[in-house]
Amino acid sequence: MAEGLCLDVEGSMQQNPPRVDLRPWFVTLDELSGQVAWSSIFPNPGPIEIDVGCGRGLFLYNESVQNPERNYLGIEIDYREGRRTATRLKKRAAENARVWGGDARDALARVVSPGSVSVVHVYFPDPWWKRKHRRRRIFTKDFVDLVARVLEPGGILSSATDVAEYFETMAGLMNHDPRFEPLPISEYSEPRHDMDYMTSFERKARQRGETISRGRWKLIGCEERT
Repeated sequence: MAEGLCLDVEGSMQQNPPRVDLRPWFVTLDELSGQVAWSSIFPNPGPIEIDVGCGRGLFLYNESVQNPERNYLGIEIDYREGRRTATRLKKRAAENARVWGGDARDALARVVSPGSVSVVHVYFPDPWWKRKHRRRRIFTKDFVDLVARVLEPGGILSSATDVAEYFETMAGLMNHDPRFEPLPISEYSEPRHDMDYMTSFERKARQRGETISRGRWKLIGCEERT
């Protein structure tokens, strides 16, 4: 079948609608070569925060609205979800929020400059329930190394999950890593409306009455390490 054509319910040929160009709000990692300068991504010179696995972008959207002086980059391996988020950002002409489509580990290793990020957020990552699939989990020792690479001294890794076993793995990695120190967790207020949640996964979990485990860790500067 010719590219761009599809069959409708009656079997006749129809042209697929052209894909909307969402640049600069959405680009794929394949379009980026080498380490990027943040000034080429954001007109605002403020701090950079990365949302790993931004999904439908509730956190990315809300935070970029509430903190216009900061810049937010979502990285999403599911292009459809990433483009959905970027469409919302484009509608409000957001200057401080962008989405990259691709594997966050590739982005942190290849595209993000070392020591250039203020906060890395990892919220409700896929738990990959089956034991044989757990190697696919994003939160591993190698991932922590990548986070330590891109964070500036004093930068923060913030994470949350509704899977207690997964959080034990996260906390075990972070609390025994001499490059990081744990930070206190602030209390979360009751949501004021249906969009007043950190992510859509948090909304579902809290509405089901499930416990959310949260952690925050600061990258210690070399001069602070003993």
